[in-house]
Amino acid sequence: MNMNVTRNKKAYFNYTIIEEYDCGIILEGAEVKSIRQGNVMLTDSYAYINKNEVWVRNFKVSRYKQMYKDDPFDTNREKKLLLTKSQIRKIARYLEDKGITCIPLLVFAKNNKIKVKIGIAKGKKLWDKSQSIKEKDVQRELKREMNIKI
Repeated sequence: MNMNVTRNKKAYFNYTIIEEYDCGIILEGAEVKSIRQGNVMLTDSYAYINKNEVWVRNFKVSRYKQMYKDDPFDTNREKKLLLTKSQIRKIARYLEDKGITCIPLLVFAKNNKIKVKIGIAKGKKLWDKSQSIKEKDVQRELKREMNIKI
C-alpha cells in the first residue's frame, strides 16, 4: 500500500528528471509521526554524496504537535538516505557532470515505512519552462474537448 505524503511540485517544473530512485530514509523520534501528518517541506532540498553515503539537506520536518516542549528537535537536520552501493556509484557518476543535481521528488509510505523518491535532475532554461506551460495547456484543452464530445 503506497500513500503519498508530500510531493515536490516545483521540481518537475524547474528540472528535467533524468532518472528516479526509491530509497529509505533514517529518521529520529517523532519525525515519522510528523511526516505521516504531512508536516514536511521538500522545496530547496537536495541530496549529495559524502564518503559513499547519500545525505539530504534542507529536508524540513516540522515538530510533532504531541511532542514534549523540552525535547530537542532540529527541523532542518541532515538525513541519511538508504541506497545500494551500485545505485550510489551510478548517482555519483551523474553528479560529476556540470548542471546535474539530485533532488527529492516525493515522500511516501510503503509497507508502513517512510520512503523518499529522489531524482537525478538537470535544470531547465527559461524557454524550457515556457514550453512546458504550453504543453500543459494543450493537454488540458485536449482533455476538455474529449470530455465535451463524450
